[in-house]
Parts: sequence; C-alpha cells; structure tokens
Amino acid sequence: MTETLLSLISIFTGIIAANLFGYLKEKYTFGFTGNTLIGVFGSALFIKTFGRLGFSPWSIANKGNFDGLLLIINLLVSALGGILLLIFIKNIFNKMNK
Repeated sequence: MTETLLSLISIFTGIIAANLFGYLKEKYTFGFTGNTLIGVFGSALFIKTFGRLGFSPWSIANKGNFDGLLLIINLLVSALGGILLLIFIKNIFNKMNK
C-alpha cells in the first residue's frame, strides 16, 4: 500500500465516522454534505497533528513493511477527529444562534 492510499483510507474513515455519528445523534448533524466536509477536515487535522507520534501513513508503510497496529491506531484517530470536530462545530453553531 502506498502512503497516498493510506491517507485516503484515513480520510474516508473520518467521513464515515462523522456521518454515522450525525445519523445516530441527530442533535449533532449538519446533514450528509456538512457531516462529510467536517469528517474530511477533522480526520486530516487529527492525522496531521497526532501522526507525528508515529502512526502517520508514512510510518505505517515504512520501507515496504506494513504495520497493522499502526494502521488501526491511524483509523481510530481519524474517526475520532471527524466525530470531535463535528461536536465542536455544532456546539459553536448552537452558541452563535442563541
């Protein structure tokens, strides 16, 4: 797997997590398009921020060696990023509309 493919899988995981969380908790939804955009930016932000700890796509595919544990951590952080950014933006949105 290349690093680019791993990055796209991470972003796709963030999109799925944000949309699934918005579907399950309707209080935190911006619709499909809004949740998708937030999922993209949330997952990219968290992977770029926390990927420096050693689970970035470049660390996962280190010189052709594939590390499954790092991939799982990467996907969990990506999903968490999409969900947390969705909650954060929805809280800001609610406070500004009061």
